[in-house]
Amino acid sequence: MTFDNIILERDGPVAVATLNRPKQLNALSYGLCKDLCTAFEELDRDDSVRVFIITGGERVFAAGADINEMVEATPFAGTAHDRLVLRDRLNHLAKPVIAAVSGFALGGGCELAMSCDIIIASESAVFGQPEVNLGVIPGSGGTQRLTHLVGKHKAMELVLTGRFMNAAEAERCGLVNKVVPGEVLLDEAKAMAHTIARKPPIAIRFAKEAILKAANTPLDEGLAFERKSFYTLFASEDRREGMTAFLDKRKPEFKGK
Repeated sequence: MTFDNIILERDGPVAVATLNRPKQLNALSYGLCKDLCTAFEELDRDDSVRVFIITGGERVFAAGADINEMVEATPFAGTAHDRLVLRDRLNHLAKPVIAAVSGFALGGGCELAMSCDIIIASESAVFGQPEVNLGVIPGSGGTQRLTHLVGKHKAMELVLTGRFMNAAEAERCGLVNKVVPGEVLLDEAKAMAHTIARKPPIAIRFAKEAILKAANTPLDEGLAFERKSFYTLFASEDRREGMTAFLDKRKPEFKGK
């Protein structure tokens, strides 16, 4: 698959999508969001792909929404080309998604990173939700996911002031998993992706579903979902292989069945 706004590459079971609108600082246009969504939804059905990575350039991950597409918008004009709906579709991918963030991840760029399952940041990464400076608020998870990740008071500060925070602060407040030197960012993301790719894919999918469930349901409901998923996995061949290999003191060979 080839696209106008992303570069799609394979590294074995890992698919890497690089945002590719450098002149526009990777602003999240409708076309870019559509390309990213189309590519990942297609690969989500490909059993040979087990993990996704989204990355940008060294200087910018994504500087936000494409304001040129929005400046003359009316409340109803976005329904035909709703990039927010497209981004929401990425949240429903069955396979894990890792964001490898270098440089600016602002507005929609920060929201795109937060919609991923894991965020690895370079030391140069900068995060922020500055939409209030444009007379609007975050519209793709910047008030909701950010609050879940960093808490009410920190989210209030960041959204209401529009200030940026560096990678070290983002790691301290729980927004990112890990901060690494820029020159090894993609290597670190791929290393983690390959670690996950070696695990049983059905169990990985169930685990991702259960963790996402925790963010959106009361504890009792989440525990019931987890327990049901746990017992359902006993029907998989990979579960038997994993437990047998453990008892035999050998490495398991998972087949995704």
